[in-house]
Amino acid sequence: MDIAFDPLIAGAAPDLSVVTFEADVENSATPDALWHLIESECRRIGAEYAMPEINRRPAIAATREVYKRLGKEPNRYRPSAEAMCRRIVKGVGLYRLTSLVDLVNLISLRSGYSIGGFDAGKIEGDMLTLGVGREGEEFEAIGRGQLNIAGLPVYRDVIGGIGTPTSDHERTKLTLSTRKLLMTVNIYGEEMPVERLVDETLRLLCDFACAENVIIRKYRPSETAENLSVEHK
Repeated sequence: MDIAFDPLIAGAAPDLSVVTFEADVENSATPDALWHLIESECRRIGAEYAMPEINRRPAIAATREVYKRLGKEPNRYRPSAEAMCRRIVKGVGLYRLTSLVDLVNLISLRSGYSIGGFDAGKIEGDMLTLGVGREGEEFEAIGRGQLNIAGLPVYRDVIGGIGTPTSDHERTKLTLSTRKLLMTVNIYGEEMPVERLVDETLRLLCDFACAENVIIRKYRPSETAENLSVEHK
């Protein structure tokens, strides 16, 4: 999978970088060991942040700023990392889903980055384009129906949109039958260093999704993709 960047995104997000993880995986009900890690992270966030401080996390603040530059109101269409942190601070908590979905959520909570998790077997074509949502563009968000993605950063395959920092699309969502994973970590402003992000994500994928044939790349607009693949130890 390769990523091309629309000039509108490059202009609105000059500090953007995207780290992708592709892997052969197994998915399952979330094991207790992974859920305990999530519960621990929820306790940390609940203790560390008051509600007004969440959107000042560097990664969340940078994502919100790009929304504003593209004409989208971030308080109405919150980035997923912010939305999860708000649930935790409110005391609502998170849903326990599947190992793949929950490990993506765990990395998002730790890093502040909004992360796309896709069934790569359902993506059409071998390239994604990161562009900007258009008025009236159809997008069936996971668990929430039609989402107005006009002004949101959006990944598209040859059929249409599959993911935004606010929500991913039903068509390419992760399910128990997913065997090929694509993760897109959207770094509009750095919070967790990339080296740590890669190490922690790789470890979680291997420990909880039996990941094999992992390919890790870093992209920036107008630059050649950098291969970050490392051997898991």
